[in-house]
Amino acid sequence: MTQKLVVIGNGMAGARTVEEILARNGDFSITMFGDEPYGNYNRIMLSNLLAGVEDEDGIYLNDLSWYADNDITLNAGVKIERIDRFAKKVYATDGTATPYDKLIIATGSSSWTPPIKNIHNPKRGFHQGVFAFRTLDDTRGMIRYARDHERAVVIGGGLLGLEAARGLQNHLSDVTLLHAAGHLMERQLDEKAGHMLQASVENKLGIKVITNAMTTEILGKDRVTGVKLADGTVIPCDVVVIAAGIRPNTQVAADSGLTVERGIVVDDQMRVQDEDDIYSVGECAQHRGNLYGLVAPLWDQAKVLADHVTGRDVEAAYTGSKLSTKLKVAGIDVASMGLIAPETDDDEVIIYSEPKKGVYKQLIIRDGALAGAILVGDNSKAANLIQSFDRAQALPEERAEMLFDIGGPAGEVKPEDMPDDAQVCNCNGVSKGAICGVVQGGCKTVSGVMDKTRAGKGCGTCKPLVQRIVEWAAGGEAEEDPAASWYVPGVPMPKPELMAAIRRFELKSVSSVFDKLVPGGEHDAKSKMGLASLLKMMWADEYVDERDARFINDRVHGNIQKDGTFSVVPQMKGGVTTPAELKRIAEVAEKYNVPMVKLTGGQRIDLLGIPKEQLPAMWADLDMPSGYAYAKSFRTVKTCVGSDFCRFGVGDSTALGIAIEERYQGLEGPGKMKLAVTGCPRNCAEAYVKDLGVVAIDGGRWEIYVGGAAGAHIRKGDLLCTVDSAEEVIRLTGRFLQYYRENANWLERTYAFVPRIGIERIREIVIEDTDGIAAQLDAAVEEAVQSYKDPWKERAAPATPGQFRTSLPLTVLPQVPVRS
Repeated sequence: MTQKLVVIGNGMAGARTVEEILARNGDFSITMFGDEPYGNYNRIMLSNLLAGVEDEDGIYLNDLSWYADNDITLNAGVKIERIDRFAKKVYATDGTATPYDKLIIATGSSSWTPPIKNIHNPKRGFHQGVFAFRTLDDTRGMIRYARDHERAVVIGGGLLGLEAARGLQNHLSDVTLLHAAGHLMERQLDEKAGHMLQASVENKLGIKVITNAMTTEILGKDRVTGVKLADGTVIPCDVVVIAAGIRPNTQVAADSGLTVERGIVVDDQMRVQDEDDIYSVGECAQHRGNLYGLVAPLWDQAKVLADHVTGRDVEAAYTGSKLSTKLKVAGIDVASMGLIAPETDDDEVIIYSEPKKGVYKQLIIRDGALAGAILVGDNSKAANLIQSFDRAQALPEERAEMLFDIGGPAGEVKPEDMPDDAQVCNCNGVSKGAICGVVQGGCKTVSGVMDKTRAGKGCGTCKPLVQRIVEWAAGGEAEEDPAASWYVPGVPMPKPELMAAIRRFELKSVSSVFDKLVPGGEHDAKSKMGLASLLKMMWADEYVDERDARFINDRVHGNIQKDGTFSVVPQMKGGVTTPAELKRIAEVAEKYNVPMVKLTGGQRIDLLGIPKEQLPAMWADLDMPSGYAYAKSFRTVKTCVGSDFCRFGVGDSTALGIAIEERYQGLEGPGKMKLAVTGCPRNCAEAYVKDLGVVAIDGGRWEIYVGGAAGAHIRKGDLLCTVDSAEEVIRLTGRFLQYYRENANWLERTYAFVPRIGIERIREIVIEDTDGIAAQLDAAVEEAVQSYKDPWKERAAPATPGQFRTSLPLTVLPQVPVRS
């Protein structure tokens, strides 16, 4: 008989437990309740979302369709306020009562707020400008608020605080981290390691760190203006983020008469004390006096609970976890396991410290076994140490071998030497055995294994190890995922083959590509934008434009913002403007009540917060060309003052930048293309870290660099060549961009394309013409240049009746169960 299973909590632990139950074919009708109005997402990835290296879609573990596909009734945004243990019902804030046969409490934890004066406002919760860092809504709120502000203080120097500080740097110019303890991450690191990490955070990342800092007051009447410390120090700021720790969410259990101490007390089967049909799992559960906040113990708990509740293994027992962690903290390698300091005189301690490189390593050995380890700045040996720690393996007599590869090349963990239960992916709790099981089940592609197990889908640091395990488990016969080479996911062809077919059949519209080249003719929405860009590049004026093949940005020629408004960025060639243009921009901003006027990193003026229906009128009043700040295309050429005014300039960077932008404006590409020209090697226009950068040197010559980046990825461009004239710069710029356009993967920026192809090979093609295609590249880019049209000429005659129809206000849809 099908039993009713109710799960209170839709976070990582609750959803993972349900996955384990489903995998065991448990005979349950499942109802889940979650405080947040979403599917299940990975909280670990919120720091990546804050830092701008991940979007919201990329952090979801289970979207809403997963619940429907598995016949799970999800009550998203509905909180349980009471459990009736005797009637076996749970009561929700919406007034409903839901019966259960088995109940799982997975309420997780919430941010702990220190007792700081003025941190709360009686009318709105936190004081304006103060944020916790725990949920998706917290992260969204920080990102929105940070747009209008400059200085942030993060309270808390643990992992979460460091990640918050690093993420906020993507939005604010000044970030200070306050920590009440004497050194960072004091629960995972000893004092020396904490100070080493602090030095790296300050010197490499530019985040100011103050330890022994007790925050006593939030300053500012209507909004935050600063924080005050116990010693009287005042730190001006307009954003405060609380990351001072977490506390288990146990209120509903306590109010319902369950046994609660620090957490909800459970036994080795994860049953709540004195309850046969109520279980608890995750950060809210207290097992043998311990609370666990890392992912791996939560996954172990979920497996035991699922074994027991389904009857698959009623003897299954969770006996606790040996804690180890390997991760990047604000981009810096850190690993910690077991003891952080010796406890007896017999404990053997090995320490290596190299402050200039920010490297610190410590081992604690007791009775011949590894009892603890700390690594900062170098995690190359972390996997081996975690394995030794978990399994209490015999250690080499030469202890240095545990920290370094002595007398040979750098080593890496071998899959054959790893036990099946060795943890590979800490973020998603995936073991070597789980990966091998999927391979043995017939999936022999790395991407397929990652999709099935989620290994490598968290922070991503374990991807190389996942690949080695898949290759080993497949007996050296791991298969290449055919889709990995496709240009877009919906057309089963790599780019060269796809382009050849498009030319052979003269396919000039996105729909014709699907109809001719896709088995069954299915039109894949995710592929349309990439195909549209490719076809425009190939056919220029002959391309047949279909509006549904465009992303919203390209349909209305503006960059959509989180609130559904758009940005307007008029072109300023080379970053140069006139008083008349500035006056016109100011008048338009006043006329349309623009919420924010901001200077971009590419030396342009950005008008933000524009409703879609106002875009045509605004562009008509501006009467300026588009700056293409919304497209996968040639965007801007940033310039310095150059030789006209600068005392150090040796080349007219301004004139050259304007000339390049005039020639290649709006050029379509697989990814956006940002350029810069600087008048001397002092590099004020940051040319070394652009998709293409030009640097003037003595003698009237110019260096051309390609493949640079300074966003989420940092890379100095490779020197392509040095030329004698501005004309050569313009010609070779077009030739390189065309080669990139024709050969890069969809959404592949030059900083990935250049190292993939290799700078030597690119020089051979673009400079030396060893393949004999230079003239062909020049002709192709010339055709593209000649087909340029200002997209804002459409404003007088919309392409479709609804092109600029209002889409605001955006409203939140009612949160209802997926299945009734």
